[in-house]
Amino acid sequence: MVDNVDMSRHINEKTAIEALTALAQPTRIEVFRRLIKSHPDEIAAGEIARQCKTPHNTMSTHLAVLMRAGLVSVRKEGRMMHYGANLAGFQKLMAFLLQDCCHGRAEVCAPLVAELTCCLPAKERKKLHV
Repeated sequence: MVDNVDMSRHINEKTAIEALTALAQPTRIEVFRRLIKSHPDEIAAGEIARQCKTPHNTMSTHLAVLMRAGLVSVRKEGRMMHYGANLAGFQKLMAFLLQDCCHGRAEVCAPLVAELTCCLPAKERKKLHV
C-alpha cells in the first residue's frame, strides 16, 4: 500500500475513495463498527459472521474488501483468522476528509470538530455541554 501513501504519510484520493466505498455497504460498516468497539481486541472471522448473521464465505469477501481498503487488519493463528480495526487507516481516512473539506476555511469544519467529543474523557465532555 506504499503507493497509496504520500511522503507526509497521508492517504491519497484513490485510497480514500476505496475506503469510503468499502464502508458504503451495510454488512461491512456493521463489521467495521464491531471491530472498532472491540478494539484493541480482535474477533475471529467465524464469530464476526455469526454476529452479523452472514454466511462465512460472504463474510470472507467483506473482510477482504475492508482489508484492501486499509480499515481492517488480520492475524492468522493456525487455521483461525482474527480481525481487528486498523485504527491508523481509519485515522488517515478521517484526516484526509477533514483536511480536504474546508480548504483552510475554519468556519466550514469548526462545527463538526466541536461535535467530535465522543472520544474525550467524560469530565471534559461534561464541561463542553454545560
